Amino acid sequence: MRFVKGHGTQNDFLLLPDLDGEIDLTPAAVRAVCDRRAGIGADGVLRVVRAAKHPESADLAADAKFFMDYRNADGSVAEMCGNGVRVFLRYLIAAGLVEQSAAVATRGGIRSARALGDGNVSVQMGLPRFLADRPIVTAASTSVAQLPPLEATALLVPNPHVVVELPDTDTLDALDLRAAPVVEAPLPDGQNVEFVVRRGPRHLAMRVHERGSGETRSCGTGICAAAVALARTDPEPVEGPTRWRVDVPGGTCEVAWGPDGELELLGPAVLVGEVDIDERWLAEQQIEHGR
Repeated sequence: MRFVKGHGTQNDFLLLPDLDGEIDLTPAAVRAVCDRRAGIGADGVLRVVRAAKHPESADLAADAKFFMDYRNADGSVAEMCGNGVRVFLRYLIAAGLVEQSAAVATRGGIRSARALGDGNVSVQMGLPRFLADRPIVTAASTSVAQLPPLEATALLVPNPHVVVELPDTDTLDALDLRAAPVVEAPLPDGQNVEFVVRRGPRHLAMRVHERGSGETRSCGTGICAAAVALARTDPEPVEGPTRWRVDVPGGTCEVAWGPDGELELLGPAVLVGEVDIDERWLAEQQIEHGR
């Protein structure tokens, strides 16, 4: 079985070409290949399937030729992935399956992506949906003064997110995200938790704990969620479209929020190389960990 390794601002993925949807990609197989010590290592798997060949995307095939079947590192499925769509397009281009753009079917709907020619990829991310919930988040810190519980903003992009604004970068840097932050009350399908600091006008720094993956170096839908959540309380609001810069441990992305409410995510996408997996090893892992 051959995988292609790629990343968007160091949010890394294993792409599995399976155009006819014939591979039985089990949760155990995903956990095995994503393991950073015993496997290849990744935040998740992007299975590349023709939309018409997958039951979850067949009704979208008229408008999107390919389906991004996204799995978190723990084997669970997710609605979509903003960094993943950028890397997914980069693979489609490298494989000669599209020219410079594509409509990609995801569990969160169709996302249009295009390569910009400078190493960056733009993705139309749709409309954010703010939730009435105001969860309380408690996170561990490596500093002597522990963080108090903080009120957060909940929204869907379309993955579920809980965004927490912090007072300064020292507090952000001191977070201990090896364990999931405690969210009360949690969203029905779990949540990614973004911790955000303002660095300047429409300029943010962010760290994230992703459901199913733990702390990651970046999160595309989370970057969008952070920008629109903090835009609601922007001390320097502007009329019309806005553009936000969001720095994450793996690099920088930009979010454009248009007057129609649609979000656009811009950032780099890189293909690293190909890896052949030993089929016998993978079969043993699935037996050991359960399918």
